[in-house]
Amino acid sequence: MAQLAKKPMRKGKHPMSEQKFIEIEVLRYKPESDEAPHSEVYKVPFTDDMSVLQGAQYIKDNFDGSLTYRWSCRMAICGSCGMMINGIPKLSCETFIRDYYPNRITIEALAHFPIEKDLVVDLSGFIEKLESVQPYIIPAEKRTVEQGEYIQTPAQVQDYMQFTSCINCTLCYAACPQFGLNPDFIGPGAIALLHRYNMDSRDGGTAQRMELVASEEGVFNCSAVGYCSEVCPKHVDPANAVNINKTNAAKDYFLRFLSPKGGAQ
Repeated sequence: MAQLAKKPMRKGKHPMSEQKFIEIEVLRYKPESDEAPHSEVYKVPFTDDMSVLQGAQYIKDNFDGSLTYRWSCRMAICGSCGMMINGIPKLSCETFIRDYYPNRITIEALAHFPIEKDLVVDLSGFIEKLESVQPYIIPAEKRTVEQGEYIQTPAQVQDYMQFTSCINCTLCYAACPQFGLNPDFIGPGAIALLHRYNMDSRDGGTAQRMELVASEEGVFNCSAVGYCSEVCPKHVDPANAVNINKTNAAKDYFLRFLSPKGGAQ
């Protein structure tokens, strides 16, 4: 049975309009007391400008202060508030309750990650994957301060610009069926970040990263579903980065037989 709001929402600009309610089903899990996650349903008043994140905040403020979830900026920049919303990975701060009314909204922790509590997942494995791709410039040539900065043309910047927009929200991992089957898979987000640095004309670390790309945990785990790119809130297109690196890895493999110095430089 849905729990009713303890107090009505404050009236907005249209005090004569009828208050609307929606049921929000929330995945709850307290590791210290629950054997397994379970769902609880809350009947929440809302206005048309309310996000799902604000709905969760209302539940926390008025029903159960122990409800736990991540959030920060509320502007789709920090990437903290990812949730499964009716089974789809989304940023809750930019997903509006009005788009689901009058049907029930179900919010759950992101898929494929261990749940720490309620809607909070353990991201330590994801952080390790990011670190493994060496997400920084490994200079192709060392320059002193006196020699000045590294110069890039606008075209060279555009080569990697799209892949700089990732906010590490991990929605792509929640969408990736292969990551769900094999948690060791580097995954779409880390590969997109890897590709960003490999495409940077200032970087000389491609050969090091390509070893990871072609490894057992690398790009060939991907089955080309493409759902990771569909759910990406910043249109990074990680599926494209994975496919490009499949081609690069295959090319590098054959170049090792043709070139005495190996493949990727």
